[in-house]
Amino acid sequence: MALALPDLALDYTLRTVALGAMLLGLSSGVVGTYAVLRRESLLGDAMSHAALPGIALAFLLTRSKESALLLAGAVAAGWLGALLVSAITRTTRVKLDSALGLILSVFFGFGLVLLTFIQKQPDASQAGLDRFLFGQAASLLRRDVQVMAAGTVAVLLAVLLLWKEFKLLVFDPDFARVLGLRVRLLEVILTSMIVLAIVVGLQTVGVVLMSAMVVAPAAAARQWTDRLGLMVLLSALFGVVAGMSGALLSSLTPRLPTGPTIVLVVSGLVLVSLLFAPNRGLVWNWARERARRDQVRAEGILRQLAALAEHHGSLEHGHPIAVLRASGWSPEQIEHVLHDLESAGYVRQVSADRWVITAEGMARVRPAVEAGKAGNELARPAARGTEVTGEGQP
Repeated sequence: MALALPDLALDYTLRTVALGAMLLGLSSGVVGTYAVLRRESLLGDAMSHAALPGIALAFLLTRSKESALLLAGAVAAGWLGALLVSAITRTTRVKLDSALGLILSVFFGFGLVLLTFIQKQPDASQAGLDRFLFGQAASLLRRDVQVMAAGTVAVLLAVLLLWKEFKLLVFDPDFARVLGLRVRLLEVILTSMIVLAIVVGLQTVGVVLMSAMVVAPAAAARQWTDRLGLMVLLSALFGVVAGMSGALLSSLTPRLPTGPTIVLVVSGLVLVSLLFAPNRGLVWNWARERARRDQVRAEGILRQLAALAEHHGSLEHGHPIAVLRASGWSPEQIEHVLHDLESAGYVRQVSADRWVITAEGMARVRPAVEAGKAGNELARPAARGTEVTGEGQP
């Protein structure tokens, strides 16, 4: 049953789920920045699927559903998968995307086989491993959040301590090698951080949706800035907002799962960023392109009016819009541009259908007109020389 807004802050389950979701968004947002910038977005998908057999094996070996033990198995399996991807790309001609797809499918298939085997055991009902497959945030307990907090703190400490090294690794690994940095070791540490961040969120959003939490906050943050530090902060902020909002929305709506809701919220943030982010947003790009086209039209119309004014020897001789239609623009477009130029003081309407260029308008386009005249004068001798040469030919 949905909770009333005044009761949300007092609800233990909501507080636990919201805190766990926020920790998930924080850790995945930070490490996702490096994955996106290194063009390894699929790495999160591969590692989240690779963690599944580790969870199943941890349960089979310990017969315990303690979150710390299961997540330790997930870390081991995910880290092994990452090392295998690195070994495949380094020692063979298989590309990174192919290696990631191979590890993803093999590990995930093995994990499903183990889960099927576990379901046939007498104590299968006590396993509860299915929550790691699709996520079950409502089952989070305080000890689960404590484990997630420990993983998040480890990720943040690694980023703070190796900030400069990771920056070189992302933008210029060759220069990092020249400086004597152990690039291979840094790559292993960064990959381990991604694996740890993925494991932190498995119980909340599950194996299937975890890759979205690694990629989406960073992809949204990338639209707003070109600076690494600000991008990391924005990505972490987007992850935290998505986690908190998803937990709140799922608590207000009956039978609405928390994990998918979090992913939908962060996907909405990506969509908003793609549309409205300055410099990269589609809406802003469209507006800039339209302004550029209007500017080109305005310059063209001003030059035409300036040429007509010089031809008639007067700035007061009005010219109809029909004369300006030779440019190929529609009458509506021309009239719209003329009114904009009139607001700027470059043209003036003298009658219902006649316009003149002002002194300010002439001053605006005179450099371009003079440059055009100079170009024409330079072209005429060359043309005459061509004609003479042509006449001298037999």
